Amino acid sequence: MTGSPFMALPGAVAADGIDAGVAGHYGNPIVEQRHLERGAAIVDLSNRGVVTVTGPDRLSWLHSMASQALDRLAPGEGTEALFLDASGRIEHAAHVIDDGVTAWLIVEGDEAAPLSAFLDRMRFMLRVEVADAGADVAVLGAMSTTALDAATPAFAPAGIALDWVDPWAQPRPGGHQYAHDAGHPASDWHWIERIVPRAALADAAAAVRAGRVEAAGALAAEALRVAAWRPRLASEVDERTIPHELDWLRSAVDLGKGCYKGQETVAKVLNLGRPPRRLVLLHLDGSDTVLPVPGDEVVGEKVRPEPEAGDEPERRVVGHITTAVMHHELGPVALAVVKRAVPARLPLIVLSHGIDVAAAQVEIVPADSGAAVEVPRLPRLGVHKR
Repeated sequence: MTGSPFMALPGAVAADGIDAGVAGHYGNPIVEQRHLERGAAIVDLSNRGVVTVTGPDRLSWLHSMASQALDRLAPGEGTEALFLDASGRIEHAAHVIDDGVTAWLIVEGDEAAPLSAFLDRMRFMLRVEVADAGADVAVLGAMSTTALDAATPAFAPAGIALDWVDPWAQPRPGGHQYAHDAGHPASDWHWIERIVPRAALADAAAAVRAGRVEAAGALAAEALRVAAWRPRLASEVDERTIPHELDWLRSAVDLGKGCYKGQETVAKVLNLGRPPRRLVLLHLDGSDTVLPVPGDEVVGEKVRPEPEAGDEPERRVVGHITTAVMHHELGPVALAVVKRAVPARLPLIVLSHGIDVAAAQVEIVPADSGAAVEVPRLPRLGVHKR
């Protein structure tokens, strides 16, 4: 891969961290958010990876390993799939679209090689071929096909446009949502990822220069993602994460499909237990103009029942920041993963840059999320009811 033509656009400032390799913004990320939100801008996602799977067994084979039902995926239909370890922890996540000939998997840039290697090891005698296609194709993102069409035509090597429409906007059949239905912000999330020939990036950048479409940076896309409560592998997932903690059963898991690695944990936590941690949105105090960074600790303050003079509230680390952004309407907000038992009304503080940043919690996975199946309790031996 070579440097993106978008980095040569006026005002382009390189992103760092998980979005290194593309522009973080072009001079005004707040304005770029508004352009992106109303469907007038595109985002350079050329640092993402694309893995292809070809062969007549590709969908049934992927179906056998993934959390999502893929065996009957219709040409042009987009879906999302997770690949879990034996304990149900997330190892890979992919945005999947099939064109009738090839299954295209959009992944984080540093995930293309590991996922390709994993899939290649699992081929056995099946009629499938796995390839890392990142050198030949790239990805553009937008909130409307109108913006994408203004930049470059849809890519359809087998007659089906490779436009992946994010299923996050509505819970998928076969999935499960922990978040309360009322007011879920995902209804405003209309994200599309278009796979294009890598050479088409220059045409898309030229369309921006010509004023046919606006360009928005990675910061703008991340701000809208956070506002939609949308998890991302590169930021919200660590070595312990299971899908329930991020409300990812909503879009990436089919609870009715057959056996796959990690399924036992998925079913057990959903039906009999509770997620050990949970995703929350934090509204941050912006008076100190400090925006936390991923990994910053989230602490809860517990006041003693009978405090003495001079006593300070007891502080305990209850979680960590995964993504923090400046949103054009919400102001400074962040996604954080906290312990399950953290009360919904507990005052929280983010420790960032040596400053205490007050935070108000909005539950995504509620603290009282319980088992989906009510298990009858047996009476204790020796206990008689009268």
